Amino acid sequence: MASRAKRPKVESAETPKNPEQKIEEALAQFLDWCRQSGLELSPKVYVSKEGTVADYGLVAKDEIEEGELLFSVPRSALLSQHTTTIRDLLKKEEAALESQSGWVPLLLSMMFEITSGESRWKPYLSLWPGFSTLHHPMFWSEEERNRLLLGTGVALAVEKDLLNIEEEYNSIVLPFMKSHPDTFDPRKHTLDLYKKLVAFIMAYSFQEPLEDEEDDDDDEKAPNPPMMVPMADILNHVANHNANLEFTPECLKMVSIRKISKGEEIFNTYGQLANWQLLHMYGFTEPYPSNTHEAMDIRMQMMYDAALQAVRTEAERKLLMEKWEFLTELEIVGEEGEFVIGQSGVLTEEELYSTLKVLSMTMEEFEEYKANDGWEEDEEEDDDLSSLANTVIPNLKPAWKQLLRNTVTMRLKSYSSGLKEEEATLANEETYRQLSKRERDSLQVRYAQKMILHRLLQLTA
Repeated sequence: MASRAKRPKVESAETPKNPEQKIEEALAQFLDWCRQSGLELSPKVYVSKEGTVADYGLVAKDEIEEGELLFSVPRSALLSQHTTTIRDLLKKEEAALESQSGWVPLLLSMMFEITSGESRWKPYLSLWPGFSTLHHPMFWSEEERNRLLLGTGVALAVEKDLLNIEEEYNSIVLPFMKSHPDTFDPRKHTLDLYKKLVAFIMAYSFQEPLEDEEDDDDDEKAPNPPMMVPMADILNHVANHNANLEFTPECLKMVSIRKISKGEEIFNTYGQLANWQLLHMYGFTEPYPSNTHEAMDIRMQMMYDAALQAVRTEAERKLLMEKWEFLTELEIVGEEGEFVIGQSGVLTEEELYSTLKVLSMTMEEFEEYKANDGWEEDEEEDDDLSSLANTVIPNLKPAWKQLLRNTVTMRLKSYSSGLKEEEATLANEETYRQLSKRERDSLQVRYAQKMILHRLLQLTA
């Protein structure tokens, strides 16, 4: 978040304010705005940059019991497409603003409010002057991403993001702004600002969960649009969090979910996210092994490539192709599909189990299996072993373990460095301390993923 505030338009003869003073003033103005907006903050907590893992955070002033209300935010204080000053315009042009991301209305709301001197959210938005402290890899150079994040999946995700952002801005946002010159100015509401706001919303927005109601309609409901929740977005994230955000018709409430000691930082959760996802979407990581949601992906196509390496004859190659096509038709594998491996085992168990089974079949077994459309008369053995937890993997059939091992070995080759290099850097405190934040975050992502892969190597030995 903010490390310095905007420079005043006019400098007086008074002593210039240092960055710390500006931060304190911005925070004081925000807290005053919160009170005026009906946001109620418990006397047991306070906002601070001291004693927090990163930037602003919420800290316990006194001991807090489980179930205590830490603060509540009235829905009138939320910043969304439904509360912004230009909400009527956005509603009127709703059809023209539809996009794959679904974020365009909020992004336009933010673009208008952030550049409006009269915005009622100005004290809130002033906490992030210029969005200069966004650490997302989308703001790194392409060379940095490729050098530090090769093999992690982050660089590819960022490339897709950047292409989608530019496409969305040029095809939807820019034409909309040009058709409403009294409200928007492309010279001020630029692609660069739009990109920063995408990262800001990615890192700080909230989406209200859909109501769990039975619906006879087979169509899936569209997710609720994102919204900005002042105060809630100040809380930092850890996997082992101590507070949760609750949604009610009148307000949003942050509630403690366990006892919190005096001086302890209060953490929300952004979801069950691996380090590569945290870095991609939020610009930070949790040092290994504190992230209990750590996981990594292996492209499904990589298992086919690993199986292909073991092929010795044209007949074997043709049979492998038929097996893969069959798995594709059953929608077990796909061109963009991925197997997800967590710390305690495979998270996409059904997909990986079925793929290992089919690719390891003899021709006769596959023909019988295919004739039954993927069903087997006696599934007792499959039911017993269909779990792919770490405790089960050593007991898999030798052919299955070998295929999995070959795939893992191939996946490890996608990185530019080895596990021993990462371990040496982490073990040397002086070396680690000299790394930049980008280098440290990238190292944490690579190391956590490689630890999962090397554990699989041990389990399939």
